[in-house]
Amino acid sequence: MSTPTFPDLTSPEATADPLGFLERLREAGGSAIASFGGAPARLFVDDTDARTILGDKRFVVNTANLEGETTTLSRPELLRNLGIEPDLIVYATEGVLDKDGIDHVRLRKLVSRTFTVRRVQAMRPGIQAIADRLLAELPDHVEDGSVDLLRHFAYPLPIAVICDLVGVPEDERPRWQAWSHALTSFDLGAPERLSATLRELVEASRRLIADHREHEHDDLLTDLVRVTDDNGERMSEDELITMILSLIIAGHETTANLIGNGTHALLTHPDQLALLKDDPELLPAAVHELLRWCGPVFQTRMRYASEDVELNTGTVRRGEAAIAMIAGANRDPNVHPEPDRLDLTRHQGAPGEAHLAFGHGMHYCLGAALARVEGQVAFGSLPSAFPGLSLDPNRPASRQPNIAFNRFEDLYVRL
Repeated sequence: MSTPTFPDLTSPEATADPLGFLERLREAGGSAIASFGGAPARLFVDDTDARTILGDKRFVVNTANLEGETTTLSRPELLRNLGIEPDLIVYATEGVLDKDGIDHVRLRKLVSRTFTVRRVQAMRPGIQAIADRLLAELPDHVEDGSVDLLRHFAYPLPIAVICDLVGVPEDERPRWQAWSHALTSFDLGAPERLSATLRELVEASRRLIADHREHEHDDLLTDLVRVTDDNGERMSEDELITMILSLIIAGHETTANLIGNGTHALLTHPDQLALLKDDPELLPAAVHELLRWCGPVFQTRMRYASEDVELNTGTVRRGEAAIAMIAGANRDPNVHPEPDRLDLTRHQGAPGEAHLAFGHGMHYCLGAALARVEGQVAFGSLPSAFPGLSLDPNRPASRQPNIAFNRFEDLYVRL
């Protein structure tokens, strides 16, 4: 049976309505071929298939780890095709997310201790203090009866947390937020802007590293700089810059959009919001359900089959690219009954994670524990601080057309 072909992942048909696109893919059998950056890839929305793509060692993220000749475009080649300036590509292809096997483990170990559940729980009071301050300031930002919750709460909370952790000075944080938002907007029609943004991020990272070499700091970057200087074999200078970019961008962009998406979901499902108000103990399960139902990421990056792999809904041949569409897997009816229904009690008392919002396998999100705590703090504090919180009907939220990230451009609420 032939595999159906779907539109390019950057086409309006995919970006304007990603969930509809993924549902059509499910109706077509659960997998299809689409193109991205001029390269074909097989898309999968079946939960079991997605977990295999993300967790099976037969799938790699670096095409250099494919044995023998292959016509598959590497990630650097894809970025070059998209118009990213050649000297910048290394900073988008040498991070922890771009490594397999021992190379991945080497980089992951350097930062994983910072994100253990115990250490993150110890950070909770500080996160709560940041949230309380931002919520107290929200009324000062009201204009025409409402305030943009993304601009004044959802983004500032995680950017403050991750920048404190990494060591970005407070006066530079708005620029980092703007750069990372531009980079993840996925505006592939303007590669010169993407390149300019990436160059600014790299130069800012170099300045940050130089400052940490010259002055004493007590943060994660200090430890990473020391590792690089003492033993360059453990982390190269390019890897250090890429690690900074990965930590700061991934460490706040996705969490900010979880808070924005989740708040919009709760305000449009008042019965679920009432459940949360009545039972604060529901917060951990609520965060898991919001991650499943309106998580910030639609898809993972490409994986490449090192040999033929037969999946539930299709076969990936050696050298072919596969993409786990995790937003589709998170609505797999075989795993999540009535998947389109938001149910904050769905995960209550359930062991582990039934969703794939943080990925799966070796590349499982480093900051998952931190994101969960930030989500719990945000969704617990907002209704408490503003019991009458509601969407502004005169300024409806607009979703950014994007097949990679699920996010609103703004979110105006009445306090």
